[in-house]
Amino acid sequence: MRFIATGDWQLGMTAHYLSPEARPRFHRARLDVVSRIGELAKEQDAEFVLVCGDVFETNQLDRAIIARTFEALASFTVPVVLLPGNHDPLDAASIYDSPAFASRVPDHVHVLRDSSPFEVVPGVEIVGAPWFSKHPQGDLVAAATTDLAEVAPGSVRIIAGHGAVSVLDPDRESLATIDTDNLRTLLREDRAQFVALGDRHATFEVADRIWYPGAPEVTSRREDDPGNVLLVDIDADTHAAEVEKIHLGTWNFTVIAADLNSAADVDEFEQRMNTVADKDRTAVWLILRGTLPTAAKARLDELLDHFTDLFALVSLWERHMDLAIIAADEDFAGLGLSGYLQDTLDELSARAAAEDDTAIAAQDALGLLYRFARSSS
Repeated sequence: MRFIATGDWQLGMTAHYLSPEARPRFHRARLDVVSRIGELAKEQDAEFVLVCGDVFETNQLDRAIIARTFEALASFTVPVVLLPGNHDPLDAASIYDSPAFASRVPDHVHVLRDSSPFEVVPGVEIVGAPWFSKHPQGDLVAAATTDLAEVAPGSVRIIAGHGAVSVLDPDRESLATIDTDNLRTLLREDRAQFVALGDRHATFEVADRIWYPGAPEVTSRREDDPGNVLLVDIDADTHAAEVEKIHLGTWNFTVIAADLNSAADVDEFEQRMNTVADKDRTAVWLILRGTLPTAAKARLDELLDHFTDLFALVSLWERHMDLAIIAADEDFAGLGLSGYLQDTLDELSARAAAEDDTAIAAQDALGLLYRFARSSS
């Protein structure tokens, strides 16, 4: 028995950090990857697709997003099972109960609204632990699986959950943390054969037959392995499971760090940025350190302006930045500064070298003065 495990589609994601020009492309990519999941299911003869929570970014979405989601799901040739998560819980305002969803949901798309075993295909059932609020008061997976009996011979049972497992959850006080030992017990006692989890956006194997497939498109620079789905094969007789990670994402969020202390370093940084593929689908956070003369800093600013036009995002990660500017005499030689401009240069140079709150502003002003003087000359 073969199926695809995925999660955290978060359709309708705001992506406020991207430029207004890039956001529509990012939104489109999240819908496009849903279509690619359907194509993969057909190519690999998967029997169904399981989405482990956070199908939508929020319960309050424009109906056009729901309509486009159904347009993408309409091409699927297998059942699609959706688990409500913390972003789209089954609360009073649930998107799954909205007229836009209920009136147009395709027949092959199923929402796990409780923990009753759902037979998705003959001989295979899914036990889900849907969220009913954003703040559960307990381990939803443990509650959903308390009374499960041993799986009948020749059948397969899959647990679908959403949230942080106990071995990973940094919030030790969270009541909703999923007990990892309980999951292991369920598998060891043959009360389930596989556990698929959502909430973690990077693909991760918690333990044997316990996996986070991750988000099929990247959502944060902190994700170490996003953009994947899992192709899972389970032997109905032995209950052994084989898991293959398949990359489908087309966007990339990355951090680039560079030490810049000379014009040559700036040139090397330019070459490094030029080698990045698919710039219009790449968001870059920069960590720049070092000390640059004014002319080299002006060249760097021009490059940053250029790359901002090419990339989906170029952002200076200010918290980690440590880039200082010095006013080298040779930078301004030949620019013909005199009078007020020369006095300004002298004053800015002194302030830029000072160890106080004005130094950074003065360094930035030196760069502007250099660019102005160079363009005027």
